[in-house]
Amino acid sequence: MSNQSIVELGQKYVMNTYGRLPMALVKGEGARVWDADGKEYLDFVGGLAVNSLGHCHPKVTAAIREQAGKLVHCSNLYWIEPQVKLAQLLVEHSCMDKVFFANSGAEANEGAIKLARKYAKLHYGEKKYEIITMHQSFHGRTLATLTATAQEKFHKGYAPLPEGFKYVPFNDFKALAEAVSDKTCAIMLEPIQGEGGVNEADPGYLDNVKELCQEKGLLLIFDEVQCGIGRTGKLFAYEHFGVEPDIMTLAKALGGGVAIGALLAKEEVAAAFQPGDHASTFGGNPLATAAGVAALDTILKDGVLAKAEEAGAYLKEKLLALKEQYGFIKEVRGKGLILGMELTIPGAGIVSKCLEAGLLINCTNNTVLRFLPPLIITKAEIDEAVGILTQALDQV
Repeated sequence: MSNQSIVELGQKYVMNTYGRLPMALVKGEGARVWDADGKEYLDFVGGLAVNSLGHCHPKVTAAIREQAGKLVHCSNLYWIEPQVKLAQLLVEHSCMDKVFFANSGAEANEGAIKLARKYAKLHYGEKKYEIITMHQSFHGRTLATLTATAQEKFHKGYAPLPEGFKYVPFNDFKALAEAVSDKTCAIMLEPIQGEGGVNEADPGYLDNVKELCQEKGLLLIFDEVQCGIGRTGKLFAYEHFGVEPDIMTLAKALGGGVAIGALLAKEEVAAAFQPGDHASTFGGNPLATAAGVAALDTILKDGVLAKAEEAGAYLKEKLLALKEQYGFIKEVRGKGLILGMELTIPGAGIVSKCLEAGLLINCTNNTVLRFLPPLIITKAEIDEAVGILTQALDQV
């Protein structure tokens, strides 16, 4: 089928919930993808930070094929071998003690909200339920995670929203401290905001937040759905800041391309969940967790983190050089291979020009070009991408 025929059928049968580009991707390998008409693209979107090892990584592909021939699903009424292995890998390489598996970042964050409330009610009473989140955050599309997302544009049309959330500006510790009340049970934030424009926590900010949580008896939740699993050059973004959360959520890159989410917690906090308190039929299924084991094992053993850190520094250097050339580039920010280039003009036109020239990037928050290439990206591929981006900027 051609791009045009797939687009026409999609418009006829698929709900209109995405502003889709007029092409269909049908094949991928490494950092490259091909559309239905055979055109090749260098992929710096990476499935929105999902394809951390690129497309069709041989180890992940082999693991999926092998598991699909053995057992795809059996439910969590029974122990699942690859699920246990993935949980072990996550715990042994993080500051966490227990794992609950879901199917997406939104589900992982939904679980974090439930766990925080359950813990608070067990330890402090019924009045503790409120969670403070940050402006420009993004936590998911369920009603609860949508409400936790402190961006009004995502709330429109869904009132009444669930109660129990309060918003403050990111990196404004004074506003955060003033927002805490006797109802507050947790503070939830992304160490590096992705959808909100690649905004990093300021030096010292997370230390102050952690201290506040300890002082007030609050849980600290880090949403690492986008910035976790090697995206920053370390396995988890919290490692850059030296601050350990009580709860952490993961998804996107965890399955090497297969849908999966995870809720991790410290032992005492995780104990608030008992049988019957939370569940997910497909969560932690054999296929997804086998893919996760292969992906995470590859990241840990094949030097991927060091390569991602080096590649991220190289890409950031190239983007900063562009900032010196073009007056409409306001700032370049981010860590590792989650980088944002903020413009003083809308970025959609630049995304379109890059697409025409064979480079996939995306624009978030209207004016921030976001770069999420696979962690295995090479310097040659970065040079190729920056060359295409430069041509697009010249046209602006």
